[in-house]
Amino acid sequence: MALQEERYYHRRIVTSQFTTVISITLVLFLMGLLGLIILHAHKLSDYVKENIGFSIIIRETVKEPAILELKKDLDRAYYVKSSEYIPRERAAEKLQDELGEDFVGFLGYNPLLPSIDLRIKAPYTSTDSLTRIEQQLLLQPIVKEVFYQKSLVNAINRNLEKISLILLGFSGILLFIAIVLINNTIRLSVYSKRFIIRSMQLVGATEGFIRKPLLSRSILHGIFSAMIAIGMLMVLAYLAIDQLPELIELQDPFMLLALVAMIVLLGVCISWASTYLAVRKYLRIRTDLLYS
Repeated sequence: MALQEERYYHRRIVTSQFTTVISITLVLFLMGLLGLIILHAHKLSDYVKENIGFSIIIRETVKEPAILELKKDLDRAYYVKSSEYIPRERAAEKLQDELGEDFVGFLGYNPLLPSIDLRIKAPYTSTDSLTRIEQQLLLQPIVKEVFYQKSLVNAINRNLEKISLILLGFSGILLFIAIVLINNTIRLSVYSKRFIIRSMQLVGATEGFIRKPLLSRSILHGIFSAMIAIGMLMVLAYLAIDQLPELIELQDPFMLLALVAMIVLLGVCISWASTYLAVRKYLRIRTDLLYS
């Protein structure tokens, strides 16, 4: 009889631990999935910003060496990601391909001017920054005009700000839900051990002695759950890249490592804190309340 009862309680403890790990894993997986979406959204927004057309139109009388010198200066500028010199002949070829007609032959001359196409770094693509950059470029004697689609830039920045706020709000809500779910799961797990805790108290065990193995196990549960969640995320990311190879351009190893560290830290911290609070409750609770 005693052996059967021991096996019964052993199964309950194993089942409780398994349920705790699975619950924490699923919550961490959802948090990690949201983190991946945010990281990719951030990289995608940078990609969109850095591909906004920004053209510097050069005066007709300027010689090519002066234009190349300006291009070198721009390449050293803090706000420039890349630059490309477009001679008049190449500009005419590109426009001819777009129109499908030889407009140079029709007009008898090439009306296009040489230009430098810039790609601005994402942090400097706000409306105010682009306006300052435009003013600086117009101070150059060889620059005739600076062109970029201001309405498109404003629309992109507005939409990206809205998306960022939505993702931030959703992240906060999901984090709150994650903490509540993990806390409730761990409290139920500790609840199943409340009589063991009281028995240890009755034989003279200190609070630290009782708390230590439970907290150590909670840390292991958090780490193990985080590893499973990270593995699931890696499989999901591999399948996504397999279906959309373009996603590989948005990968950032350092940000992914930061996400992995965040998942592990989140799993350990929430699991440890929830276990600590639950154990403290049953260490201080009255005996008659253990049965309620």
